[in-house]
Amino acid sequence: MFLALILGTIFGFVLSRSGAADYDFIQGMFLFTNLQLYGIIGTAVVLTAPGLWLLKRYGRTATGGPLRIDLKPATRGNIVGGLLFGVGWSMAGMCPGPIFVNIGEGKLYAIAALAGALTGTALLGAVYPRIQRAMRLPPVQVGTGEG
Repeated sequence: MFLALILGTIFGFVLSRSGAADYDFIQGMFLFTNLQLYGIIGTAVVLTAPGLWLLKRYGRTATGGPLRIDLKPATRGNIVGGLLFGVGWSMAGMCPGPIFVNIGEGKLYAIAALAGALTGTALLGAVYPRIQRAMRLPPVQVGTGEG
């Protein structure tokens, strides 16, 4: 838990200092007027990919525990969910991580984004059993939270 708090704090600091949590910066990315955020995302992918490859190859986490990566099935829900996520990210100017970064920076509008994210999550939980059959989606899998 302590390690997660430290790593999350470092990640939030990097998001804040790089500008990746700034509303105008994110809007510039979606409007294609500022392409720097695409470079930040690309750099993150390039730096993370070798580490994930090594973890998968050796079957152990960085702390030595067993590693299990389950592939999620591709469903039409992935497309709908991705579109909803993208629209929400564009409108709010932040996705889940930057919501907390912006709250930490004292930006009050981020509280509205957090309320919207939590409300949307609760709404999906309430309607999922009904849309699951209609869209032929897999059942919700509830994990232990042990990652």
